[in-house]
Amino acid sequence: MTVTHTPMMQQYHRIKSEHPDMLLFYRMGDFYELFFEDAEEASRLLDITLTTRGSSAGTPIKMAGVPYHAAEQYLAKLVKLGRSVAVCEQVGDPATSKGPVERQVARIITPGTLTDSALMEDKRDNILLAIAPSGEKIGLAWLNIASGAFSGTEITETQLSSELERLNPAEILIPEDFKHIALSNTKCALKKLPPWHFDYETANQRLCRQFSTLSLEGFGCENKQNAVQAAGALLEYSLHTQRATLPHITAFSVENTNIYVSMDAATRRNLEISETLRGEASPTLLSLLDTTASSMGSRLLRHWLHHPLRDREIIANRHNTILALQSGTDSPPYQNIHDTLRHCVDIERITARIALRTARPRDLSGLRDSLKILPSLIHILASLDTPRIRDLKALLSPQNELLELLTRAIQADPSVVLREGGVIADNYDTELDELRAIQTNCGAFLLELEAREKERSGITTLKVEYNRVHGFYIEVSRAQSDKVPDDYRRRQTLKNVERYITPELKSFEDKALSASDRALTREKLLYEALIDSLQPHIHGLQIIATAVSEIDVLATLAERAIKLNLTAPEFTSEPKLEIINGRHPVVERQIDHFIANDTLLSRSRQMLLITGPNMGGKSTYMRQTALIVLLAHCGCFVPANSATIGPIDQIFTRIGASDDLAGGRSTFMVEMTETANILHNATENSLVLLDEIGRGTSTFDGLALAYACARSLTEKNRSYALFATHYFELTRLAQELKQAVNVHLDAVEHKDHIVFLHSVADGPASQSYGLQVAALAGVPGNVIQMAKKHLVLLEQQSINSGMQGDLFSAVPAQEPEPEHNPVLEKLRETEPDELSPKAALELIYILKKMAEPS
Repeated sequence: MTVTHTPMMQQYHRIKSEHPDMLLFYRMGDFYELFFEDAEEASRLLDITLTTRGSSAGTPIKMAGVPYHAAEQYLAKLVKLGRSVAVCEQVGDPATSKGPVERQVARIITPGTLTDSALMEDKRDNILLAIAPSGEKIGLAWLNIASGAFSGTEITETQLSSELERLNPAEILIPEDFKHIALSNTKCALKKLPPWHFDYETANQRLCRQFSTLSLEGFGCENKQNAVQAAGALLEYSLHTQRATLPHITAFSVENTNIYVSMDAATRRNLEISETLRGEASPTLLSLLDTTASSMGSRLLRHWLHHPLRDREIIANRHNTILALQSGTDSPPYQNIHDTLRHCVDIERITARIALRTARPRDLSGLRDSLKILPSLIHILASLDTPRIRDLKALLSPQNELLELLTRAIQADPSVVLREGGVIADNYDTELDELRAIQTNCGAFLLELEAREKERSGITTLKVEYNRVHGFYIEVSRAQSDKVPDDYRRRQTLKNVERYITPELKSFEDKALSASDRALTREKLLYEALIDSLQPHIHGLQIIATAVSEIDVLATLAERAIKLNLTAPEFTSEPKLEIINGRHPVVERQIDHFIANDTLLSRSRQMLLITGPNMGGKSTYMRQTALIVLLAHCGCFVPANSATIGPIDQIFTRIGASDDLAGGRSTFMVEMTETANILHNATENSLVLLDEIGRGTSTFDGLALAYACARSLTEKNRSYALFATHYFELTRLAQELKQAVNVHLDAVEHKDHIVFLHSVADGPASQSYGLQVAALAGVPGNVIQMAKKHLVLLEQQSINSGMQGDLFSAVPAQEPEPEHNPVLEKLRETEPDELSPKAALELIYILKKMAEPS
């Protein structure tokens, strides 16, 4: 006998088969249920109870569920874990359905296609990326579906890792046969698609259909076939997951990566721009600078810090605007702007939800209230006059028609969700007002009816009441039930009372109860019509969101420049980097007394060979130089007394030790891979930071590699370089290469303690102070003493053999002698000038015999 699934499970399996790689939230009444393998996985990931519910096809049905009203918090957790979810809703009427209620997937939630505020981080863009490899090129396309920004480019295979770090996508779409080491290291969700999803002709047609154009010639896509392939696959995936059109995506921009000062993946991590090396959000450059008033501004600031510009006209406009926003004493413009923008909602993301028809009532009320503050913002900017402020003012055109519509249509304080009612404003729709009047007048009618019935029946204790189960009724005590009029019909009998209904009350009940349902239905219809009427305003709202975001960021940078004592940098066409009293902006906020230092680089002073003790500040000094250059190219002021910066095209860093065990690479292999990338790609306009090259292998291998890398950077790449090392031999490069200069961060010993001076001075360091730092770290005293004795022997052996050790060493003024050495004692007793040749020969034989093992 064949055992089949129940009708409901047949429906479930049919829907699940359409979304095999997603968790299926299957709506059943007040719960979303998950079954079989989905239930097991959800139980593990969400820490919810796994149970069973009957059986189907002879197999127990494993089940787990979450309440529908609390589903968002569970969805958010799944998305953070990189999982995708198909949400299946009941679309049929349970009262009329024969068999299982009809269901269908209403929305698909994936990490890269989020638009719901409950599932997204306010201060981070949510990027969906598609990769289309072909030959030597890789096409990239990325979409921020919450803003409509849609871009692409083409890169080489070696650039993929740095682009992933720059874009920081939440989800990546790739052909199922594509493999790359950069993907094995990424933490984001990977979605593998059949290769035909990336077909060029299909992609071209999809994009033209989206933009209502005959071709893509106006978008700069000529000779960008790979980027178009990636964009087509990405667009189709987005349409599929949103279950709706995407009217806010109106263009595709081809990005030229040469407009930015480029940084590879290692550089972004080492500089801790928006994430520490431990993966934390603070303390970082972004956490220090982000005092923005809006989440839109916060996201734009993050973007600016990861995309430093080469275009000096744009940078100069930002610097001039920051100066203008600082003008005034009592109440500078930047402060007034922030006071105003603190009342502004996330216009960018609300606009996207309007386009996708998923905007909630409070999205619209928040948008309405934000549009009301635009005149105040324009008034603040009116007193300022820089090229960029003029452009931004022009983008902030008041949306009077839209504001008037939202004011008329939406309650001052609407309900959170539409199903609760109370969203559409009074006097917006006559029919809705009439239905609400019935509900509002219900109480008055019942009081009037109760008074009339008391008088008619003579029952003074009679009550007219309502409950959800039994509706309206007239309640009479059982003792007086014989007095009820003939038209009373018994509705319910309780212990001490009888409840009745009359034709008049029944008629009112039907009208009142239906009025509530009809009012909700009418509100839903009006709300959907309102969303439709907002569609023509999407483009205008996107422009306003862009302008407000930039005004917020510029005001923030003006405020930070004053509070953090930052200075406007200067740019020059001369090849040099001149920083006077530069500071590390993040580190100086973590300690009490930060020591500022100069950095002077030019064609005749290309490389600084930096020596000094561990913890002496070498890495901080190097990083602060790179951060000052980065901030200047972002349009920010910099932490220095002055900074004059010549042409810079790239920033590279090779700092710290890390491995890539998952990728099969040791610490030294990672170090050499990153160094190779620098040597292959750095130019004469690149800033390179190298720390302890060669430390992961033997002393002489490491020294040889460090020496060769330093020479190549100076002679072949001709880059500006800060090269920190503990190899003493490398300091001799300053004698061999006129472009190399020795500098050091010093320390002094005082009463068995080490004091770091943190100031940069010319010349090489004299000691490494490694043992002193080890003692500070808590290494036991007996181990330190043992190490000191062994160090003396190693240094003496090095001197005797003519070889230089890899650590800076200080030769002791008086070498300690081994204890109880009879040969040395005999030599001390001897006066050489008093010995005859024969006596000297005899002494040698005696000493030889004494030195032989017993």
